[in-house]
Amino acid sequence: MPQGFFEGVWYLITKHWFVFATGVFTTLFIAISGTLIGIILSLPLVALRVLPKQPMDTKVYRFFRNIGNSFSKVYIQVFRGTPMIVQATVIYYGVIYFAGYWPAFIAGITVVGLNTTAYIAEILRGSIQAIEKGQAEAGLSLGMTYTQMMLRIVFPQAIKNSLPAFGNEIIVNIKDTAVLSVIAVSDLFYSSRFLTTTYYRQFEVYFIVSILYLIMTLSFSALLKWIERKLHVVNRVSFPTSQTTLEVVDVSDGTGHH
Repeated sequence: MPQGFFEGVWYLITKHWFVFATGVFTTLFIAISGTLIGIILSLPLVALRVLPKQPMDTKVYRFFRNIGNSFSKVYIQVFRGTPMIVQATVIYYGVIYFAGYWPAFIAGITVVGLNTTAYIAEILRGSIQAIEKGQAEAGLSLGMTYTQMMLRIVFPQAIKNSLPAFGNEIIVNIKDTAVLSVIAVSDLFYSSRFLTTTYYRQFEVYFIVSILYLIMTLSFSALLKWIERKLHVVNRVSFPTSQTTLEVVDVSDGTGHH
């Protein structure tokens, strides 16, 4: 390996590009898959948080509603209140302890998905609360059940309003996958450690890794902005202006009387 910095960087890129490419692919796959899993799992979780309280509810319904609401709150607090690196070690080694070996790659996707679920659930809850209550009341007055009203009126609007936040979660997950190296997930950061132990040139290796992370985040930021522009619909309400022209007709009889 050449002694110069830039010569060493070029040497690593040209000779070990496959190592970096594999790490980038693994990082993107885990980040995107984990975010999609988080979006799907957050829907029932946020539904438990927004279930309304009605005077005619039965005791059994109230009991299960309170349990679901409490479970949702505890889940969100636990996963938002602990670092992902701790969650990764607890979940990965916990499953090994109780059920036996499972692939670190699957564990990484699971950890990112469960962590993202908590954040997406809070994002959706805020979006739901921002929707006018009159729309939900209108849906119920038309004969919809509460579930139909949520699925057809509230959730579609909440998801649409939350798209920028979903994009931010993907970018955050791209960077946070680096902590999964603690359970030997072969992401970009973990894969690069093979090169540092081979050449003992940490600075050049991690310089390339940082540039690749920056390229991924900037590329996804640009892509998400493009998607937002395509999906953004501007509702222009034009009020027709009625111009009434009053024509004064002189009906005088020539004597000054009308």
